Amino acid sequence: MKDYKSLRIVFMGTPEFAVASLDALVKAKCNVVGVVTAPDKPAGRGMKMTESAVKKYAVRHHLKVLQPEKLKSPEFLAELKSLNADLQIVVAFRMLPEVVWNMPPMGTVNLHGSLLPQYRGAAPINWAVINGEKETGVTTFKLKHEIDTGDILMQEKLEIGENETAGEVHDRMKEMGATLLVDTVKGLADGSLKVQAQSEILNLQSEIYHAPKIFTSTCKIDWTKSIDKIHDLIRGLSPYPAAFTELGDKTLKIFLSEKELAHPTRKPGHWESDGKTYMKFAAKDGYLHLKEVQLEGKKRMGIEEFLRGYRF
Repeated sequence: MKDYKSLRIVFMGTPEFAVASLDALVKAKCNVVGVVTAPDKPAGRGMKMTESAVKKYAVRHHLKVLQPEKLKSPEFLAELKSLNADLQIVVAFRMLPEVVWNMPPMGTVNLHGSLLPQYRGAAPINWAVINGEKETGVTTFKLKHEIDTGDILMQEKLEIGENETAGEVHDRMKEMGATLLVDTVKGLADGSLKVQAQSEILNLQSEIYHAPKIFTSTCKIDWTKSIDKIHDLIRGLSPYPAAFTELGDKTLKIFLSEKELAHPTRKPGHWESDGKTYMKFAAKDGYLHLKEVQLEGKKRMGIEEFLRGYRF
């Protein structure tokens, strides 16, 4: 039994989602001895070298930063070993080789944006919304060989609103996950956690859903589907990478939509508009009203602003 503040922790993460967890650990007075994040990379129009959100936070808080190009490079492994971590924590980082995740005596804990074993994979928040789930959650678990299959440490449920987007779920989840992570560190330190194998839960669940990487083909709207399915796809891909359709010879991204249950008089994929206040596309069992869109080469805007500038 240890005091959690005495544990030497190495944190690994890159995007904004991970910053909430790192911040929670720092505020809980955890002993973060190092932060591993992605190398700086050129971004934007000027291709300026850009630091990850996690690096920016770590530098501001005077934490030691490691940015390996290759996770198996001898230089990185030697530096990581020299930090003498008791525990590693991974939030929204890349896949780790065994030589890395197996290094500390207490192993490596991962925070995942679903109620494992459901939605294992790269895009758990997106797929839960796309599939019309009413509930998702966060899980902390111990890393092992197969991705997202390690023993579960803690879980917490999160409701998904009927019109909530993946972005909104993401923002609520990163805070919930950060709190759960601190509780997990405390539980590991004092030995109070009851670890559960995912195989035990798998036997109780009739169907397992997966969360593979999102490709462009995932984002294209099929208007022959029901308005519920299309609405969920739009929510699940908003704000990024966004569901899209064609309007004339250009791509139209759709970020927000509203359903209208009706017997459509037009074929699926055909649209109608008064040119001022509304634009709606026909689907199998109704219409989908576009609320926020972005035409190729233009900025994101509300539908009325879009219609004011669109030439029919």
